Amino acid sequence: MHSDLDQTETICIGESLETQATAVLDRAKALGLQMAFAESCTGGLLAGTLTAIPGSSAVVDRCYVTYSNRAKTEMLGVPAELIAAEGAVSKAVSFAMLEGVLERSGADVGLSITGIAGPGGQETEKPVGLVYLAAARRGEQPISERMLFGDAGRTEVRSLSVDRALKLLASILD
Repeated sequence: MHSDLDQTETICIGESLETQATAVLDRAKALGLQMAFAESCTGGLLAGTLTAIPGSSAVVDRCYVTYSNRAKTEMLGVPAELIAAEGAVSKAVSFAMLEGVLERSGADVGLSITGIAGPGGQETEKPVGLVYLAAARRGEQPISERMLFGDAGRTEVRSLSVDRALKLLASILD
């Protein structure tokens, strides 16, 4: 059974992304774990945040920037039929992206992000600011989060997504 946290309010960033990223890297390093990511709406921002910190190479294995549907299919093995049925921004696709990351890397921890940063791209059921994250340690049940950041602006949605990703990573490393 998948854990599914549904967050619909705007989240305030308490700690800086650098502080959170450092804590995640330190914890993963202490546990001897490597991490890999699949990013869509954040376009590599999570990996960039982590790899800006010295020593991150001991923990960060790789990041797939799968912005297009074709990239999700070709790089991660997300079935095109799943994307057609559920949409690229969906819980199902976030889980498929996570599965692809863990299958294609030697990482112990995987995380995926897919969403609509805006200003366009929204649909009736999928507004700007909708983001799905999925994360897991290899061999463990994945955790999913559904975030609704609202139309906070492209930069803010991407930054808030990285904030949630770091918090999610911290929770599965505990």
